[in-house]
Amino acid sequence: MNRRQLISQLGLSMVLAGFCTPALSMPYDGVWVRVDTQSSTTEVWHGRDRQLVLDRVAFGRGGISDLHLKGDHTTPRGRFRITRVNKESRFHLFLGINYPTQQHLDAAHHQGVVDTQEYLASRNHGRIYGEFPQSGTLGGYIGFHGIGQGDPQVHDDFHWTQGCIAMTNEQIETLYAHVEIGTPVVIE
Repeated sequence: MNRRQLISQLGLSMVLAGFCTPALSMPYDGVWVRVDTQSSTTEVWHGRDRQLVLDRVAFGRGGISDLHLKGDHTTPRGRFRITRVNKESRFHLFLGINYPTQQHLDAAHHQGVVDTQEYLASRNHGRIYGEFPQSGTLGGYIGFHGIGQGDPQVHDDFHWTQGCIAMTNEQIETLYAHVEIGTPVVIE
């Protein structure tokens, strides 16, 4: 059975097939970020060469999911890009990613999570503004951030975010020094 048949048999949307592919099998030529949810690490790569490993990162307290839904506190898997930086975040520094992507929106519509009206409105919003709404059924405002004034012990002991990838304030500064707007991100 090939991969496509297996995914179909499992009842998953075909647009999610790309989420199952290990990042290392399709690296980017330049700088990119890989989030390994199994080992709780964030890695900075340059092509096939790993440049940096940030360990002990925290994820959404709801776990890891192919589709993050507004309020479910999960961290979404997929391929993204860094789209914004907030240096005045209450979490010290915030590097936003472009969740939801077209693939997430298509999968949510295919699975009946997003109705046709919201799907078309979201696509129209994406054409006009270059990103999909952050406050719809799929939520948004996902990215990397520090812990700000939070308790470092809580950070070390729990996955505590609402869906973001959290790291120490020092780690988010280090990550920020290696990336820029447009840097590819793979969360797997």
